[in-house]
Amino acid sequence: MRSSQMKLLRCGAGIRRLHRAGMAVRLWLEPGAQCLFDEPVRVRAAGLRPLQPVTLRAALSDEKGQAFGSAALYRADERGELDLSRSPALGGHYTGTEPMGLFWSLSPAAPFARMVKRDVTASPLRVRIEVLAGHWSGDPRELPAQPLASCVNERWFMRDGVARVPVRDGRVRGVLFVPPGNGLFPGVIDIYGSVGGLVEHRASLLANHGFLVLALGYFGYDDLPKNFLKLDLEYFEEAVNFLRRHPKVKGPGVGAIGISKGGDLVLSMTTFLPHVIAGVSIGGCNANTLGHLHYKDITLTGLSASLDRIKFLESNLVDISEVMDNPQDEANKESIIPLEKAEGHFLFVIGEDDKNWNTPLYAHQAVERLKENGKNNYELLSYPDAGHLLEPPYFPFCYSSFHRLMGCPVLWGGQMKPHSLAQIDLWPRIQAFLRKHLENQSKL
Repeated sequence: MRSSQMKLLRCGAGIRRLHRAGMAVRLWLEPGAQCLFDEPVRVRAAGLRPLQPVTLRAALSDEKGQAFGSAALYRADERGELDLSRSPALGGHYTGTEPMGLFWSLSPAAPFARMVKRDVTASPLRVRIEVLAGHWSGDPRELPAQPLASCVNERWFMRDGVARVPVRDGRVRGVLFVPPGNGLFPGVIDIYGSVGGLVEHRASLLANHGFLVLALGYFGYDDLPKNFLKLDLEYFEEAVNFLRRHPKVKGPGVGAIGISKGGDLVLSMTTFLPHVIAGVSIGGCNANTLGHLHYKDITLTGLSASLDRIKFLESNLVDISEVMDNPQDEANKESIIPLEKAEGHFLFVIGEDDKNWNTPLYAHQAVERLKENGKNNYELLSYPDAGHLLEPPYFPFCYSSFHRLMGCPVLWGGQMKPHSLAQIDLWPRIQAFLRKHLENQSKL
């Protein structure tokens, strides 16, 4: 974000006021109308009648034009004020005192939509917030002609001074996010799953917190392979060495973070590549999945699957949670990642209601394997009622969306509130884990 854009607009900025019977209804954000995407804001209103029932509504459109909205019912206090950090929601998309509820409860207007932010540099995601008179039922026919007041929150992905640098080095393809200053910064490789291409939002947000991050493509991007059915770990080793050579990276080891298929790749990287010393696997598997993985004279076969276990639901939606076979079945012994060989540390993150595959089982098997081999180089975070797609804070909850590999919408699992609160809790824990192992390392 440019410095002029990062100037936080204080008390009253972006506020629309409507005068009714001499009363000015005000709606504003603290500390200001602009912030980074993973930062909370305080939503406040004043000028309402004492104990007046109102509805707060939020809306945004992502860069693909997909619309998301949320609404919650509130009642002003005796002074005619609302403060979402203290005022409980009485109904709507959520209940209770949830300061950021309007943001994490944003829901897609169209079925099977997942919020997308591909371009993290050009513009923020803009969330429009309105306060409406009365408790709105959600029926468009009952919507007031105009809100009592409104404001816009601009949520940016890059702090002022963070550099985005495209990477084409040897075979390595991706984008570097470099924090401002001379460093040295902890180096991290960021990998997503079967969505393919290059996903940058998590990498850019980590860079805002002082990590030098390589968002790494490995298929479906630039001149990389079109699919992930035959990957070699040497490619990821090249990316590790590229990152280690950066003059602002604190070495000699780096970290890696991955979700879904990216999660098992991170486990393999931490196991086989000695300079990956901290690996975060979000919703990953303890076995290699979706095609073979080769490294030198080693091959991890792909975990077997049974497509006849797909459950077909209404509206062309499918449940694939039971498709993958058990990694500990005899037929899959060549797919299991030998985690006990790793000298680095693991952070396993699981949503207990993951409907993509059986993440709790995979994490349990991984931990048992490490324990059986006398290893304690792991941490495990488990979130009840959270699904597969655990993203940075305030990303709208995605229960189902189009799956590139399946070619149709699939369930991801989870329930909105616990999943969203899990994302808020998880984010600083990921950063703490990476800092713990990357900032005070000795030479390998």
